[in-house]
Amino acid sequence: MWIGWIEFDILLGDVASLKAKRSVVRPIIAEVRKKFQVSVAEVGHLDLHRRALIGVAVIAADRAHVVDVLDSVDRLVASRPEVELLSAKQQLRTSDDD
Repeated sequence: MWIGWIEFDILLGDVASLKAKRSVVRPIIAEVRKKFQVSVAEVGHLDLHRRALIGVAVIAADRAHVVDVLDSVDRLVASRPEVELLSAKQQLRTSDDD
C-alpha cells in the first residue's frame, strides 16, 4: 500500500476576514475532493486571514497512481488565479516503512 500527501501553503488575495478566507478556500477544497476523490482539508494557518495550509492525502496499491494524483492536484491548485502558491511539500510512504 502506498500513502502520499501534499501540503500547500497558499497566500490569499484581498481577504480581510476569516469569512472571506473561507469563501476562497472552501471551493478549492471542494473541487480537489470532487475531481480526485481524495482526502483534503485546511490543516494550518487557521487564524490567519491571508494564509492557508491545505493538506491532501491519497492511498493506492501502486506508487505511480499516487504520484500521478498528487501531481495533478498540485497543477490544479497552482493554476488557481485567486491564490498564490508559496510552497508545496509532497511525501510518499509505503505500509512497510518503519
